[in-house]
Amino acid sequence: MLRTLTLAATAALSASVAMAANPTVGGAPMLESKNIVENAVNSPIHTTLVAAVKQAGLVDTLMSEGPFTVFAPTDAAFAMVKPESLAALMQPAAKKQLTEILTCHVVGAKAMSTAIAGMIADDGGTHPVATLGGCTLQAKMTNGKITLTDENGRMATVTVADVEQSNGVIHVIDRVLLPKQ
Repeated sequence: MLRTLTLAATAALSASVAMAANPTVGGAPMLESKNIVENAVNSPIHTTLVAAVKQAGLVDTLMSEGPFTVFAPTDAAFAMVKPESLAALMQPAAKKQLTEILTCHVVGAKAMSTAIAGMIADDGGTHPVATLGGCTLQAKMTNGKITLTDENGRMATVTVADVEQSNGVIHVIDRVLLPKQ
């Protein structure tokens, strides 16, 4: 009987530890001991975002202590941008514009999804999220998921939430958000 209880307790503990583990992103493990850039580099679905962060000169910022919340668009999200527009943004002459776009995906605090959901509820269904790029995103709950709408009405859905980092948290999103145009 004692052995059965011990095995059951061990199984329950293992299950709770597994549930508490950081989610993978694109099948790649995300380690809480690594910072935002170190983990993003390992994500096979964030190659465009990593290239854009490098081009904009934001690597050192996103490797710093933070804390930051990054709403990280996937490669599929960047694929929705016209190829010629994306190519133009990746040119040195567009560094300021690229930086503004990328920092509209970054908040200067660590905000886990439960906190964001709580703020949405407290604010009656929509919570304004001020970003480091000067954008204000509108956070809502849609079909049980957090959505963010930019100042142009473009909506992104958080597809993977609460990927903890040593200097904050990443929430994977399915669309690139833009500053007011």
